[in-house]
Amino acid sequence: MSDTLFSGLKVIDCASWIAGPAAATMLSDFGADVIKIEPPGVGDPWRGRTPNPNAPTDYYWQLTSRNKRSLAIDLKHDEGRAALHRLVSSADVFVTNFPLPVRERLGLAHTQLLPLNPRLIYASFTAYGEEGEEAAKTGFDSTAYWARTGLMDMVRAYDDYEPVRSMPGMGDHPSATGLYAAIVTALYRREKTGTGGLVQSSLLQNGLWANACAVQTRLFGDHVPHRPTRLEVPNALANHYRTGDNRWFIMALYNEQRQLRGFLSAIGRENLADDPRFATDAARKKNAAALVGVLDEVFATRTLAEWREILDGVGVTFGIVGKVDEVLEDPQMVHAGALVPFADGQGMTVSAPFHVAGAAKVAPRRAPGIGQDSEAVLAEAGYSGEEIGRLRGLGVLG
Repeated sequence: MSDTLFSGLKVIDCASWIAGPAAATMLSDFGADVIKIEPPGVGDPWRGRTPNPNAPTDYYWQLTSRNKRSLAIDLKHDEGRAALHRLVSSADVFVTNFPLPVRERLGLAHTQLLPLNPRLIYASFTAYGEEGEEAAKTGFDSTAYWARTGLMDMVRAYDDYEPVRSMPGMGDHPSATGLYAAIVTALYRREKTGTGGLVQSSLLQNGLWANACAVQTRLFGDHVPHRPTRLEVPNALANHYRTGDNRWFIMALYNEQRQLRGFLSAIGRENLADDPRFATDAARKKNAAALVGVLDEVFATRTLAEWREILDGVGVTFGIVGKVDEVLEDPQMVHAGALVPFADGQGMTVSAPFHVAGAAKVAPRRAPGIGQDSEAVLAEAGYSGEEIGRLRGLGVLG
């Protein structure tokens, strides 16, 4: 890994669950040495959270903790905190999402760690930010990112529809990208100034950023409607449709002046261009429901494979409503570098969602067991074999 972008960058992942650790995972994809801090015995609470308790592999853990080394150490013990402080003194990045009061108790607050290492980037992640009455409040992406910021409400068509629950990690992984961006920005500043410092991100802020179009609309005093049903859309050419083999796709034909006639010709309905209900932009908006009805009949006449070929042929922007099972067999996912194989050849994983030309990512290594690298990490920090044995005897080291 000597030629990777973050070779020699030491990162301490003293976080739990998804968002904070996933930011460290992204650093590891480009070669950073990430040390995962876990409590002895039980480890990170994200371990074992896969839906199938009988699964042969803890696949959520493999995703979020690939490439890392595990140090299992009891931070409630003075000796455990002393060991962590020794690691911090030579680290480049410290990532945590522990609640603020917990950090203070464990000696992990930025005011406690930054004085130990002026070059340290202290990456703090919280649910609701670090100021205000809710700064110490705990949260998950389902509660702080998805529900609190209006996203959960906005994707339903009417107030009396039940809100839709988010998928696991749906807000955590985008939020991890925000925290990663903060870390890399601070590393750039350190190159210019020589000093590290505190960077912050939160589920609340990332969720609001995801819902920023709706929020900005309200900030300027305009009304934000719920997402309309497919029969009530204002633009029938930006809608989803079902094909003859019961598959869905969503179309986004926005350049109507240039593309409309070619599209109508491709689907065999050139006559619609001269239909007074659909002949102009204004008419199509006014009669969107009627146009949806016409297109429903048209798209029901062919299979998804046939429509993909037809729509691709005229340059219409569209996307199939894919199924997770199909993602696994989608060659474009591999070509895009989104799915990459583990270094041992056993299965694949989802890679960080960006590339840097000339800076190859590392082949992902399997996630560690609890405390798998404890002795090696402490030895690198200057602990002797005798000192490591003493920590084990005290129950500090897992």
